[in-house]
Amino acid sequence: MQKILLGIGIALIFLGSFGASYTWNHDHRTAATLDEYATTDFQVARDGDGNWEGATLSLWDYRYDDAKLLNKAIVFTDDAPWEIDAATKQTSKGLSHENKLFFHFPHVSLKDLLVAKEIRVKFFYDNGQSIDLPLSKKVLLAWQRKLRW
Repeated sequence: MQKILLGIGIALIFLGSFGASYTWNHDHRTAATLDEYATTDFQVARDGDGNWEGATLSLWDYRYDDAKLLNKAIVFTDDAPWEIDAATKQTSKGLSHENKLFFHFPHVSLKDLLVAKEIRVKFFYDNGQSIDLPLSKKVLLAWQRKLRW
């Protein structure tokens, strides 16, 4: 009986080690929308007359592997791509890493954002992984509400 329990204990240790190393080295989260995958903040800048000056997206992604965000993103408005240069930063938070991505939407893209039926954001990591997710309907409407104000 002791040999059986010892065997089960060793098997559990190996499975736990494999699971921890897999979680540490691979981001295998599933999400249907960008707001399920990462924290985002969309802000619109206006001049004194209330006209658009620009818009900025901030994105925070927490993951266990140490892959870093690349300084580019693509925003698709109804499948029309806007390639955008981004600023990125990674900081360690215990066992996880916080990746921050900031980019400024080109002024000419704001009208497309306002009338889009779907907006997708694609960003890239230095390990070859890319994340390409649409905004949820709720977040899409919130972005468009900020643009209309």
